[in-house]
Amino acid sequence: MTAAIALIRRHRVAAVILFLLVFPLLMPYQALAINILIFGLFAVGYNLLFGYTGLLSFGHAAFLGVGSYLTGIAMVHLGLHWLPALLLGVASAALAGVLIGFLAIRTRGIYFSMVTLALAQIVYYAFYKAEHWTGGENGLRGIQVPSIELAGFKLDFLNPTTKYYVILLFVAAALWFVSRLLASPFGAVIEAVRENEQRAAACGYDVARTKLLVFVISAALCGLAGSLRALHLSVVPIDSLHYLLSGQAVMMCLLGGMGTFFGPFVGAAVFLTLEDVVTTMTSHWMAVVGTVFMVFVLYFPAGLWGTLVRRIDKASS
Repeated sequence: MTAAIALIRRHRVAAVILFLLVFPLLMPYQALAINILIFGLFAVGYNLLFGYTGLLSFGHAAFLGVGSYLTGIAMVHLGLHWLPALLLGVASAALAGVLIGFLAIRTRGIYFSMVTLALAQIVYYAFYKAEHWTGGENGLRGIQVPSIELAGFKLDFLNPTTKYYVILLFVAAALWFVSRLLASPFGAVIEAVRENEQRAAACGYDVARTKLLVFVISAALCGLAGSLRALHLSVVPIDSLHYLLSGQAVMMCLLGGMGTFFGPFVGAAVFLTLEDVVTTMTSHWMAVVGTVFMVFVLYFPAGLWGTLVRRIDKASS
């Protein structure tokens, strides 16, 4: 048992990808699996800042939305192919991360959270008012990806199963990148900043530069999730930039286990499955999900995956 756990941890990206390969078979329908895949990536990007660096942002919906909108604008208004449009969305989210992060890292604690929220709301209203480009209240429509060519094969992107596995390619690449980042010396630095900023600074690390770099990487990952969401939905609703999505990222990380590699995906699966089930029963689904969230915070502070990992470690020691 201990050897198997050690093997999984050593090859955590491969283990996660193997699970995600069969994940659609466990879900009632593919659309839910695709949403979990996209929002799992969104939560992974947020977890890099919140769970590993200890910075609580309330504005990460801005990067999801910027990635979605710039990908959609590039395809609808500029006529770009979906792949360069996706790359443009990620780059735009990273640039937004530079601008917002540069201002936000100058503050700490709740002030950092409030600054990110305020700046994200500015982004929201900027896109809301740019009606010619974004569609305003109605959102951006007309994003068409009928087929995708990969390695000489033409794939029907409108097929839900095909769409899931195409999106999984990008998610797998992002997970590999995050794993390599966390295993690098820079990964140790960001955790040192989380544990004690003053001690990290005393050791010679540039804390402000580290925070800004993590913020930008986190924004780029969330932008990738937003770009993939635009391709998935074929529209970009204005609520892609809403602060409620930032709150959902926090909830997903806490439900799954912040500061864990696979926890954000578990949190996304729990949150979206609850939403899918409860909305068929009542229009007040947020109250039910909120109650479940409070129970988890009180009795499972490490989250579902975090609690499971801790118990396995305790049993094997």
